[in-house]
Amino acid sequence: MELSTTHKDRAGGVLLGQAIGDALGVPYEFAPRIFRGDARMIGGGLGPYEPGEWSDDTQMALCVALTTARGLNLNTDEGLEMVAQRFIDWQQSGATDIGNQTRQVLTQARRTSGRRHDAMLRASEALSAAGKAGNGALMRTGVVGLVALHSPDETARAAARIASLTHAADDCTDSCVLWSEAVRVAVVDGRLDVRAGLALLPAERRERWAGLIDEAESLDPTTFHKNGWTVTAFQAAWSSIHATRHLDRADHIEVALQLAISIGHDTDTVAAIAGALLGARYGVSGMPWDLARRVHGWPGLLPRDLVRLALRTADQGAALDSTGAASALGATPLMR
Repeated sequence: MELSTTHKDRAGGVLLGQAIGDALGVPYEFAPRIFRGDARMIGGGLGPYEPGEWSDDTQMALCVALTTARGLNLNTDEGLEMVAQRFIDWQQSGATDIGNQTRQVLTQARRTSGRRHDAMLRASEALSAAGKAGNGALMRTGVVGLVALHSPDETARAAARIASLTHAADDCTDSCVLWSEAVRVAVVDGRLDVRAGLALLPAERRERWAGLIDEAESLDPTTFHKNGWTVTAFQAAWSSIHATRHLDRADHIEVALQLAISIGHDTDTVAAIAGALLGARYGVSGMPWDLARRVHGWPGLLPRDLVRLALRTADQGAALDSTGAASALGATPLMR
């Protein structure tokens, strides 16, 4: 499909929106709950992080984006292997924080010969069989919504494949399919709709997810405080967006993120998930500028770099070497 200026603006907002939510939520992760509106980019957290620095949520999304920006297709073994290798490299040299389920999968895959993605899938499936369904795949799935803007089916397939590298449970893959498709719809059509992907799920699981979305829209966001599970993380993020839907653009982004963080528990992850979808809807031009300009993090990237990575992913554009990402992306100023 031909991307208009509006499409490009929205696509460019996905990683930036995620990073804003992530960095804003970092100081409050697993800490006592704060009041709505009190979140600040003050750093600290589990890293500890500098003010405005994003955490593992955005770091792992960037492992995906640095692959897709080179034009690799996530629905091929080559693309999946590249993401798997980037995850392992990140764990060894870039991870400032890492979830337990992700750590287990990556550590086991590192010790196994053969293709990295095959080893990760085996480890992930074993954890799924043991009932593990954390939010570590959902937190990084926003950028997957950009890889096939022309195709809901291709988007869904890519979302499930990337999720399954570390989180193979049905709840994990389903939540990622729904959120990635919502990102795609927000970029293409300019609307916020997490139900758009229901038809992409196996038929026997659609009714349950429709009910879970209804819960997110009808209950107070604080209901979803125990959001380490991928389902409640999904509900917490969507509930925060839906409850503030009367607002527009930067106001909606900032108030929804404040609400998401005030829910407590995995604050940076819930806000990162919400931020990716809000960024897809309102674009770079709709970002709260005072927050957008402050974000930064591994592997040495700034706001403009996130925008360009997202755009190159949407375009499946020119090759990009992750070791020189910031310089390779140039100095194009952040769009206003």
